[in-house]
Amino acid sequence: MLHLPVTRLSFGCHSTYGNSKSNSKKLVTVQRQAASYFTYGEQEPSRQTKLRQEALCQVYEDFTEMSITTLPTRICLVGNVGQDADTLLAAESFGLPVITSDSGLDTADDKEWRTFYVMGDFEGDNFQALHKQKECILGPSALKYAAEMKQTLGHNSRPIYNYAMRGVVTCFTGIRKKDELTKLVHLIHSMGGCIKKDMNPKTTHLICSHSGGAKYQYAKTFRLSVVRPDWVYAAWTERDNVQFEATQDGFTKNHRLKAFEGQKVCFFGFPAEEHQHMVDVLLENGGVCADLDDPECSHVVVDEHTTVAKPDTKSNNTHILKSDWFWYTIQNGYANEMDYLFGDYLDSITNTPNTDRRDSLPVSFNKRKRKRLSQRIQLEGTPLGSGKRRSSVSDAGLLSVSNSLFDCTTSPDKLLDSDDKLLLHSEPEPIDGTPVKRSMRFNHFMDFFTTESNYVGILDTILNLFKNKLEELAETNDPLLNKSEIKSVFGNFLPIHEVHQSMLEHLRKLHANWREDCLIGDIIIGHQEELIKAYPPYVNFYEQMKEQLQYCDREYPRFHAFLKINQTKPECGRQSLQDLMIRPVQRLPSISLLLKDILKHTGSSNADHERLEEALKAIKQVTLHINEDKRRTESRMAIFDIFNDIEGCPAHLVSSNRSFIAKCEVNELSDSLSGRGDSLLLYLFSDSIELCKRRSRGFNTVKSPSTGKPHKHLKLISLNTIRFVIDISDSPRAFGLLLRGEKEKLYTFTINDEETDKISYMKKLCNQIAAHMCRTDADKLLLCHSSQELDVDISDVNVSTLSKAFKLAAKTRLKVGRAFSFNKTPNKLKRAVSTMMTSPFGSTNSLTPSSQLAQMRLAANSCRNINEVADEDDCSSMRSSSPSTQSETLVVPPMSVQPTRKSKAGVGVSVGRI
Repeated sequence: MLHLPVTRLSFGCHSTYGNSKSNSKKLVTVQRQAASYFTYGEQEPSRQTKLRQEALCQVYEDFTEMSITTLPTRICLVGNVGQDADTLLAAESFGLPVITSDSGLDTADDKEWRTFYVMGDFEGDNFQALHKQKECILGPSALKYAAEMKQTLGHNSRPIYNYAMRGVVTCFTGIRKKDELTKLVHLIHSMGGCIKKDMNPKTTHLICSHSGGAKYQYAKTFRLSVVRPDWVYAAWTERDNVQFEATQDGFTKNHRLKAFEGQKVCFFGFPAEEHQHMVDVLLENGGVCADLDDPECSHVVVDEHTTVAKPDTKSNNTHILKSDWFWYTIQNGYANEMDYLFGDYLDSITNTPNTDRRDSLPVSFNKRKRKRLSQRIQLEGTPLGSGKRRSSVSDAGLLSVSNSLFDCTTSPDKLLDSDDKLLLHSEPEPIDGTPVKRSMRFNHFMDFFTTESNYVGILDTILNLFKNKLEELAETNDPLLNKSEIKSVFGNFLPIHEVHQSMLEHLRKLHANWREDCLIGDIIIGHQEELIKAYPPYVNFYEQMKEQLQYCDREYPRFHAFLKINQTKPECGRQSLQDLMIRPVQRLPSISLLLKDILKHTGSSNADHERLEEALKAIKQVTLHINEDKRRTESRMAIFDIFNDIEGCPAHLVSSNRSFIAKCEVNELSDSLSGRGDSLLLYLFSDSIELCKRRSRGFNTVKSPSTGKPHKHLKLISLNTIRFVIDISDSPRAFGLLLRGEKEKLYTFTINDEETDKISYMKKLCNQIAAHMCRTDADKLLLCHSSQELDVDISDVNVSTLSKAFKLAAKTRLKVGRAFSFNKTPNKLKRAVSTMMTSPFGSTNSLTPSSQLAQMRLAANSCRNINEVADEDDCSSMRSSSPSTQSETLVVPPMSVQPTRKSKAGVGVSVGRI
């Protein structure tokens, strides 16, 4: 393809021109002729076309060189612009003469120069005068942008303040005020934009004040930006920002026209909850809720499932529409009212002869039709209409959700829909008209076959109506959900669909060649492995899938509208996607009940009797495998939560080979881990025990507020290192762990959780240790000793509340003492603290020595009373072994605060005695 200097033919970017009108006309003629001979495609131009292109290029170059040598170019800075250093520096970067002028009018009559006027104000008399003379006018931002991008100053037919709308092609609709339209046109041109009267493929933005109309529909169809007029005004406020672009998504998003902006909508015939939801959605999308009697009401949205007659409106221009119009407008931004008229809908269902309109009629019609159909079938003696036989489908639908995730509660509407489908799949009558008596085994098989067919139909609906549609939209530029979100919702769905499609094909073959000795159980047995592979991933992550679906439904309005549209379709039976997605969780218990019904009416001599029993065992094994796999998955997921709640937790705690077993809240009886009486948590895993300390809500939170984790890691004990679990017999809550090593260690605890039984917990611990060490003698790991034999003090177990109070008071006193250390405290803080910590008996400075001695004796008596309340052995052990008490003896507070502290302790004693 011939490469020609196309850029030299566009807008005169590389040259300047004289003021002669004849020269300008000649130049434009040459440009148009040259552009008409240019070929931008892949097709090779002819030789004659190439010669014409080369000749026109030569003429164009000669003409532009003549123009360059005809008039010199200069830049004139008008008004305050000449005082701006940045603008002056940008003007000098072009290498052209730069002059300044107060108004610019004094140089406008000089025809010997081609002058570019740089003005900071595009309004006023000076600007209008220069604009009328067709002078080239630039704004400071346009000059700086050209200098920064190293572009030449081109010929501009209109004043250009900046290039914030370069490449923007706009069109207007719905703006009736001429003054406002004129101002918008001027601002768009001043920012480098272009305006077209009608919509065309080059249009990028539609500017309007309300939704609706042909231009609005065109813009929404081709995904063009529809903005309010304030988009132009807001862009003009940023005119001095050289880097600003009006087409930025973050800027345009705030000025996009909403779907119902300028519309008044009335909702008719909806339930109260649905009505309020649609009103909220309408307000979020710029609409206004109106009454049916409002003459300015533009649209009336009708629930076609409950409304029989067309409502009357005050205005003949009001559109009466089905609810699909509302949700399609949310999803796509626009929906043509003519496609969703409620009047045409009524005419279509009343004038259609000999068709089954069960899915399109209102609910009241459906109920009457179902009642008449059921009465007719019962009179004809069809086994499916018998009311004496227990319905397996109903029993499967009425399972409770209390115990298992497989159970569900089906609403009456769903049960009615299931009955309708069962009736539609009933066995046809013979050709000769004589009724054939079928066995109960066949009737129950028909229940199984029909429900399986309906179930596969639901799976097909999920696949075709939701999953495939979302995946198709994800490949476009306007997806409802991204691929990762679609995978998180439907990722485990396909295997279930495939296995039940295969089962349905086998059931169809049995139905076509029915015999009383056909093997129904072989269908379940043959698909056992596929069921085990398909169901656990779906059931295990069903809750996560439901949360993701609810999140997308809540956060993405277009996806919410997509769900609402599909919910009204006959395939969904007015059920939401979440209602349909729970059906796989319900199916296996339903199959189990159906097989039991078939087994009841299958004789022991029938070959299928044994196969049905094996099929029931297979279904039970599948459900047990699913529950066990779900338990393992939940325990592994719990490890992540535990790891995130513990500060300093070892990273190797999170392992695919480890599972969580149980949690126990304890208080430490020894002082080798954290300290006697501290509240700890024991997390039992399949191979280890994580010991962590519960953070206090006081000083620890203030000391390290950035962590935000409620627990702190103490020790990770492997189950291999636990030699014995010791039951402390003389305490109902105390137990110990004896660890092996060079020097055996004994950790003793008392269970703080009232709901945890000590014996059960110790047995669970022993069983887990034995399982991890591959031992069969779990009972030998449990020893029973008294506290005296172990030298463990359990005296304060029953008065743990008082012990905790004393311990907290002691720790608080130490922390306060360290915080207000008088060795490192400034003098002003010393005086403030001494003022705050005065004795309750008065100031010690005003007391006589005898009075001070009396206060000290009183404090000593208070301390002696505390020792009398507490156990003497406990106090001695704490003084000898506790680090906190050892450090306590080293801290000697000033004499002025000693009576205060003793008196506080005395108050604690009085509370303890009460």
